[in-house]
Amino acid sequence: MKKTTQLKQMLQSDQTEFILEAHNGISAKIVEEAGFKGIWGSGLAISAAMGVRDNNEASWTQVLEVVEFMSDITSIPILLDADTGYGNFNNVRRLVKKLEQRGIAGACIEDKLFPKTNSFINGESQPLADVEEFVGKIKAAKDTQQDPDFCLVARVEAFIAGWGLDEALRRAHAYAEAGADAVLIHSKINTVDEIAAFMREWDNAAPVVIVPTMYYNTPTSVFEELGVSLVIWANHMMRSAITAMQQTARQIFEDRSLVNVEGKVVPVKEIFRLQGADELKQAEKRYLPTRTSTAAAEQV
Repeated sequence: MKKTTQLKQMLQSDQTEFILEAHNGISAKIVEEAGFKGIWGSGLAISAAMGVRDNNEASWTQVLEVVEFMSDITSIPILLDADTGYGNFNNVRRLVKKLEQRGIAGACIEDKLFPKTNSFINGESQPLADVEEFVGKIKAAKDTQQDPDFCLVARVEAFIAGWGLDEALRRAHAYAEAGADAVLIHSKINTVDEIAAFMREWDNAAPVVIVPTMYYNTPTSVFEELGVSLVIWANHMMRSAITAMQQTARQIFEDRSLVNVEGKVVPVKEIFRLQGADELKQAEKRYLPTRTSTAAAEQV
């Protein structure tokens, strides 16, 4: 099944689905092997892996290169966190074209201004895009896609900006009517209250995606009862990697030895396995000449 179709089916499923963040090829492979049916190509995590801020400091082509590696090594769909679409409607059109060429199943764009700032940094002071302008981006994306199953998720930042439920509903309805395959309702408070209030008024007008980073104590059953279509665990692969790397670096520095860390990290052969080293060995047997045949040819 095509990756785009896999993602569309997850969004349209009658049960709540879950995807996990990844930020490079290895982390994407690990997400797939853990059993997840999809991957969130997190803008925060990808920029963090590059050592830059989540303010569009990494160019869209640099992000595209990363997700291409992620797509190549996995068989499950990737939903890319595409920020604001990296510009206006024309940038969105080119983005969709290039994502489809690389096998990316969908893009999520948010209704803030380019360049964006992460939603958890002074969210109330961040201006939102004009609704009509953002609707134009959605229409441009849907008109550009060649695969009918490519998914465009419209992310509503009204709660983040402090604009309240009525504005969140107004924007979400406009985006769904413009053709968005789903709406992502974002909230930064530590309870599910804003999401629950939205879902009570939404009446299943389109699939709803959430990112419960701040309200992580909410039981999953609550999301299911509310009728949420897709839950994104948005940044925990990067955060856990940072924890492990900081601990390892500190231990090696203090000990000036590997003795106390070697037993706590994966063996090098696990890296080789994730990279697909065995497949290359088999390919070499099929495609490379043996040393004997090479030597014999040289003697002729």
